[in-house]
Amino acid sequence: MRYAVVPGLYALGSPDRNAPVLVTANYKMTFDRLRRAVPGIDAWVLVLDTDGINVWCAAGKGTFGTDELVRRIADTSLDQVVDHRQLIVPQLGAPGVAAHIVARRTGFDVIWGPVMAEDLPAFLAAGCEASPEMRRKRFPLRERAVLIPVELVGAAIPLLPIMAAILLLGGLGRSQGYWVGVVDQGITGVLALAAAAFAGTALTPLLLPWLPGRAFAVKGAVIGLPVVLATLALRSPDIGAQWKSLEMVGWLLVGTALSAFLAMNFTGASTYTSLSGVRKEMRFAVPLQIAAAIVGLIMWLGSLWLPGGGL
Repeated sequence: MRYAVVPGLYALGSPDRNAPVLVTANYKMTFDRLRRAVPGIDAWVLVLDTDGINVWCAAGKGTFGTDELVRRIADTSLDQVVDHRQLIVPQLGAPGVAAHIVARRTGFDVIWGPVMAEDLPAFLAAGCEASPEMRRKRFPLRERAVLIPVELVGAAIPLLPIMAAILLLGGLGRSQGYWVGVVDQGITGVLALAAAAFAGTALTPLLLPWLPGRAFAVKGAVIGLPVVLATLALRSPDIGAQWKSLEMVGWLLVGTALSAFLAMNFTGASTYTSLSGVRKEMRFAVPLQIAAAIVGLIMWLGSLWLPGGGL
């Protein structure tokens, strides 16, 4: 995740003293996408030190901000590189940049560029005028889906050792033998966790506009509960035994809580959540998720003590 370029002034093509100045973050992917978006255009790129974070997130955190922009203009002696006094700043950087203060402290005017870097050629060709469509940030299915692999990997890292522990515990104490317990109760728990992780990290972003509720935790729980329930039902169609019913209810609680928790991670990737809203959601959601997970695990462990269950 340490993927940054050195802040400073870069040249795209062969810019002269009248070439536009494009401001961006020092997240390498952001920098590369900007370069890719303006092929054949001669321009200066002023890269701010955002600790390797993209423009939008850095603007919210304050690293893509007024002071950093002013500092970088001075450090690069930008006023001696170009004759004009205009900076094209990404629109999504606006939460962190006060244009009037930048103008007062540096003499450079901020021109808000389009939301998407791919619109820069048309924006520049139109005399730095943005169409209404350039000002709008959409969040279609493709953009939501592209984030899923990162979320899945992030969830898998802590879950894999937990799944291994569930397998080991599931095999303990079965009268039919250790491996019978692993195949039955151990794998059932692993499948429940896997289903919950898939629901929270993949199905939640894919179905985001259609899932009920405003809180991401609610959305994750709404999709997690039926997915985990279906997984458990397919795994154990006969739940007549008391221990099996207790086991399934326990994993249903754990799985729903896990799906809801993982869905909240997506707040940082969405286009409409706010820091205050996320904090408010976490205050009520996280304690409920922890409580549900603890109760669910206790029920599962309790199922091991019932006749036919294991220990």
